[in-house]
Amino acid sequence: MKEMKVRQVNFLHVITPLPPAYSDSLAAPVNVTIKALKANSAVVTWDIPDGDTVIGFAITQQKKDVRMLRFIQEVNTTTRRCALWDLEEETDYIVHVQSISMSGPSLPSEPLHFRTPKEAETQASKSKDEVTMEEVGQTTQLRAGELIIIVVVLIMWAGVIALFCRQYDIIKDNEPNNNKDKAKNSSECSTPEHPTGGLLRSKFPKNNNNRKPSVNIIEV
Repeated sequence: MKEMKVRQVNFLHVITPLPPAYSDSLAAPVNVTIKALKANSAVVTWDIPDGDTVIGFAITQQKKDVRMLRFIQEVNTTTRRCALWDLEEETDYIVHVQSISMSGPSLPSEPLHFRTPKEAETQASKSKDEVTMEEVGQTTQLRAGELIIIVVVLIMWAGVIALFCRQYDIIKDNEPNNNKDKAKNSSECSTPEHPTGGLLRSKFPKNNNNRKPSVNIIEV
């Protein structure tokens, strides 16, 4: 069965102290704090001591030096937080929290004092947070783009290195064949008479400087 919550909000003009009607077996809430403080709203949170059976809570909210209380009561709930609304900016407030059990409310918690900020300060803080989130998003996008560029460059370098290795292997394999072809061409051009392939040298007869001139003798 779905849990039903009942909230009651009253404004009390305090003239005389309220008669105490507290439960002796129920401890007061502890660790009462204010969160999400803004110019016109806030959230009050608290903890319940272990072992207490609680069915609701009651909060009294009062402006400092003003004898007017806002009383908020909610039952059939186990929540440990409550929103405060219609606050005035730059105003001091005092908050008490009570736990509610079947036997009645607990003693009030220690008084919690807080002051609401200016509306301009709230807007400035909000704008700063939004700018920060935008900057974080932009930084994330830039990092992703840089990572993509680095990956592409690495892939290109790997391709260049692979192509160079392949070309080097092809050149190395063809080098012995080129040497064989050169040796074969040299053997075809050389002869026994011209061991150095002297086809051009055969056009120019060798000048024999040691050859003696011939002398013809005629008898009379």
